[in-house]
Formats: sequence, structure tokens, C-alpha cells
Amino acid sequence: MTQDSSLGFDRLLAGYRRFRGSGWEPNRKRWEQLRDGQTPETMIIACSDSRVDPSQIFDVDPGEIFVVRNVAALVPPYETSPGHHGVSAALEFAVQFLNVKEVLVMGHGRCGGCKAALTQEMHGQEMGAGGFVANWISMLDEVRAPIAQSLGIDGRPAEQAMEQAAVKVSLANLRTFPYIRQKEAAGSLRLRGALFAISDGALHVLDEADGTFSAVE
Repeated sequence: MTQDSSLGFDRLLAGYRRFRGSGWEPNRKRWEQLRDGQTPETMIIACSDSRVDPSQIFDVDPGEIFVVRNVAALVPPYETSPGHHGVSAALEFAVQFLNVKEVLVMGHGRCGGCKAALTQEMHGQEMGAGGFVANWISMLDEVRAPIAQSLGIDGRPAEQAMEQAAVKVSLANLRTFPYIRQKEAAGSLRLRGALFAISDGALHVLDEADGTFSAVE
């Protein structure tokens, strides 16, 4: 283990000790309630980016949200081909077995995955050198084209347009899952989209009726 990684883990252990004293012990009753299961009402699909932790952003207690994080907060379309479908498995578990009432796709500003999808800088790279990322964010290729044509591939206006488009792509892909369509039509499941701006800490919620994102007051 390198010195840097050792120091990093030491910081995690120090945080764990603080958690035991100020997080776990005072809330032991809550943890006892969670011992035999969980009943979150909301599933959040967020980016793996270390700056956007849903639990911190929404200030929730353990057991309140079911979180899946990946590069650019993307949801692949429904498919049944052989393979390891991590996001699909998490969706199935949360929607069908935990019976969450809402699924929130939360993108964020300054998203490296969205920027890479816009610039296509990793396209053509070997696996382990960017190829896995390129394959994953290729889900955004279709929406990239009009953005690149109108705004180019550099600068915040183009990046922001890509970040917003990524949320909409994930919402559209969620609706390719039969059981999600059925539950949404029945009114037992609601889909939402949002963007968290790292620059000012503001959450912007998508109005699907007009396609705009508005900051929460």
C-alpha cells in the first residue's frame, strides 16, 4: 500500500470513529429499526462523482433513499440480453421489491462523463484506457449531435446542454422498462429529473412539460 493510500484510509477510519460516536450511537434506535429491512420511498440515480453525494445534498437519514451511482447518472434502455445489468438489477429491486414511490435521476454540473460524451475524447480507446467509459457514455451519442452542431463541443453552454440532455435520456430510458411504464401509468410511481450545480450548491428540478430546469427556492 502506498503512503498516500494509507493516509487516505486513515482519514476514513477517523471518520468512522466520529460516526460511531456522533452518528450511530445517538441514533441507535433508528439503526435497530433498519436491522431487519429497509423501506425507502425514493430511489436516486446519481453520478459517481465524489462531489455529489445524494445523502448529503438531501440531508437524509439512513434508510430513507435507495441510491445507485454511475458515470453521468445514466440509465441504459431495457434489454434482456445476457450480461451484467447493474443499473437494471437495482431498478428491478427498488421498484418491484422495495416498492419505491419515486425515482429521481440527478445529474450535476461540471460532469466529466457528460463532457467526455460531448468531446468524444475517449472514443476509440482500449478497455482500461477509456474504452469502458466511452462505451457507457455512448448512450448520449444521439443527443450529442444537435448540441455539438449548435453550440460546439467546448465551453459551459455546450456542457450544460449535455448535462441536461443526459437527465432526459435517462428518464426516457426508464420508461422503456415495462414495469416502470405500468406503475407510472397507474400512478404508483413517479419519475423526476434534477441537476445539482456544484458551483453554487443549487438544485434545479426538471419540468418535463416544457423541458426546462428551475432552481429550487
